[in-house]
Order: sequence, then structure tokens, then C-alpha cells
Amino acid sequence: MIFSDLLTAFTAGLLLVGLAELGDKTFFIAALLAMNYSRRLVFLGAFAALAMMTLLAVTMGQVIGFLPERWVHIGEVVLFASFGLKLLYDGFRMGNSCSSEDEEEEARAAIASAEAGQVDPQALSALGIAGKTFGLVFLGEWGDRTQITTVMLAASHSPVGVALGALSGFFLCIGLAVVAGRLVAGRLSERFITLFAGVLFMAFALGAAVRSFA
Repeated sequence: MIFSDLLTAFTAGLLLVGLAELGDKTFFIAALLAMNYSRRLVFLGAFAALAMMTLLAVTMGQVIGFLPERWVHIGEVVLFASFGLKLLYDGFRMGNSCSSEDEEEEARAAIASAEAGQVDPQALSALGIAGKTFGLVFLGEWGDRTQITTVMLAASHSPVGVALGALSGFFLCIGLAVVAGRLVAGRLSERFITLFAGVLFMAFALGAAVRSFA
């Protein structure tokens, strides 16, 4: 039973959180920075930021978990259904383009804003590169759909499983971003990912609804 709960939480974190990062602003921040700086340092900074965000979200989820179980499940249903419907609506309105131009432009703007006061961005030390990446990614993720999703998952599932699943998804996405982000992003169908994510959120909303009436 414990292993089953852990596996369910891991799968939920991996799918809902990891998938949401593909082609997201954070993905492009890592990809763009990796074009100008050490890929290893960019990866370390980005993953450290996402790891801290995950731990904070899981902790917040545990606090919410003290509320009555029925309320938590209802909150899951409302939240996941809202995300799912919004993603499905956006997906059906999109064309068949494989680009994520809006997310990339937001990433470029965030990086440009961070570099505005620097005399020579290329002269950063190793700690400076990792720190810059950490700050950009952490701010980019604050209040993002993935953070809210992690909070709600941790409120009703194994926190260890959710954390491991989310971190695994982040590890894969950020690794892909720093190694071949621009190449991969150009081949990703934003419409397919958006629709698929919408279906997943609706499926988890349905699962939460079933648990609330069990």
C-alpha cells in the first residue's frame, strides 16, 4: 500500500510537473543561457532553483494537508479541472505550429532585464553564472502552474513521491534544455503538448473527484 501510494505520487509529479516544463519559459531560460555559458553551471543553477522550489511547494502542501481531507480533494478537483480546461481551450485555439515563440520571448526579456546592469555579462565567475541562472529560474517559477500543482499534489499524496517525481521531471527537462534546447524546442508541437497536458490534468481532476466521494 505504501509503495503504491509512493508510485502514484511519483507518477503524478513526473507527468504533471515534468510535462509542464517542456517549452516553458524556464526551459528557454536554461536553453538560452547554456548557449553563452557553461552548460554544467547553467544546469546546476537551474536545477538547484527548481529543487528549492519543489521543497517549498511540498512543504506548503503538507501544511494544506492538515485541512479536512474532503476539502483538499475538492480543492484538487477545482484546481486541476481549471488548469485542464484552460489548457484544452488554449490547445484547440492554436494552430499546428511547432514553435513556442511567446515563451521564448519572455525568457529573452527576463535574461535581458537581469543583464541590464552588468558591465560584461560574459565575465561572470562560475558562481556568478550558477547564481544568475538560479535567480532567473526561481523567479520564473514562483507562482507558476507547476508550483501550484506540486503544492496540491503534496497535500493529498506521498510528499516523498511527489518530490521525487517533480525533481525527476525537472532533471530531464533542464538536462534536455541545456544540451539541445533550441533544437528540441523547434521540433516540439506546442499544440500537442498543451492538449496532452490538458487531458492529464482533467484525468487527475477526475481521480480526485472519485477519491472525494469514496
